[in-house]
Amino acid sequence: MAEFVTLETSEEHPGVGTILLNRPPMNALNRQVQSELAAAADEATLRDDIKAVVIYGGPKVLAAGADIKEMNDLTYAEMSKIAGRLQDALGSISEIPKPTVAAITGYALGGGLEVALGADRRIAGDNAKLGVPEVLLGVIPGGGGTQRLARLVGPAKAKDMIFTGRFVGAGEALAIGLVDEVVAPDEVYNAALKWAGQFRNAASVAIAAGKKAVDQGLGVDLATGLKIEEQLFAALFATEDRAIGMKSFVENGPGKAKFLGK
Repeated sequence: MAEFVTLETSEEHPGVGTILLNRPPMNALNRQVQSELAAAADEATLRDDIKAVVIYGGPKVLAAGADIKEMNDLTYAEMSKIAGRLQDALGSISEIPKPTVAAITGYALGGGLEVALGADRRIAGDNAKLGVPEVLLGVIPGGGGTQRLARLVGPAKAKDMIFTGRFVGAGEALAIGLVDEVVAPDEVYNAALKWAGQFRNAASVAIAAGKKAVDQGLGVDLATGLKIEEQLFAALFATEDRAIGMKSFVENGPGKAKFLGK
């Protein structure tokens, strides 16, 4: 059983799974947490009862970064062997083929922000502080931060954050597109659950295809991206949800289909 990262569901919010980070006091992301995070993401992917996922660190902090004490004595040779696993673990949220939202309370720094960057949406409390302060330790973000941050906010703003290591407040984060919604701190988790909950009866195969088309398309030229879209679009005509959705539209109008997720 996982010690620090769990995947939880509730009858109150059907279809929504919460990946909860719980390693007090600051949810430092040591190698055990990284491994448990990747396992939770895999479980969320495989479970048919989970249609959307919230990533949450509790009411005080999402995660304040990697466990520096654990890294302090590592040599280049040692880090070169595990850096890829670090990237995979902190980026595991991005591999979940379902809508994902990071609920950010307090600090999301370094690896904590990198975890949040893997989500499809980020909701922050108005007291949140976000940043990639690795340069203050003499390194750079190593869990996907240089790549996902630049794609999200643009290279100039990403470089400013990476070069200075400064913390970004919720207002600035919203303005530059680092987060998508800012609410009162005690409403962060509820807002994330509400967003995720809208997908519990959605056409989940189509959503997965849409997510894959966007994510894969960002890494290629337009012509290749259009080919990816073409193939994913056509493949949906082999699904039961496509038949259900179009039949329902013709007979009852939009928004009334009851999808099976198949």
